[in-house]
Amino acid sequence: MFVMIADVQLKDGAEDDFKSWFSESNKVLANFPGFISRKFLKSADGSYRIVVEHESKETFIKMHNSPEHEKLHPQGHSYMSEPPQRKTYTVAAE
Repeated sequence: MFVMIADVQLKDGAEDDFKSWFSESNKVLANFPGFISRKFLKSADGSYRIVVEHESKETFIKMHNSPEHEKLHPQGHSYMSEPPQRKTYTVAAE
């Protein structure tokens, strides 16, 4: 399994709009082969993180490079105060 984790900083007052956009964008992205899950997390300290799980790096890249993702991507970033800080992983053990 391939996992992408992104720490995000939202603009003041943008959380509700971002959550709505995130849920709607999941309806599109969940249709891609290899998609497992995509979650928006909020910690007790108010920080945010996105976790995306795919069957493989290849299926993630196909989704990430798709016209659908290219259309959704700028809108999601419009709610952020700075670009997300991303890291990618492969599952080492379960």
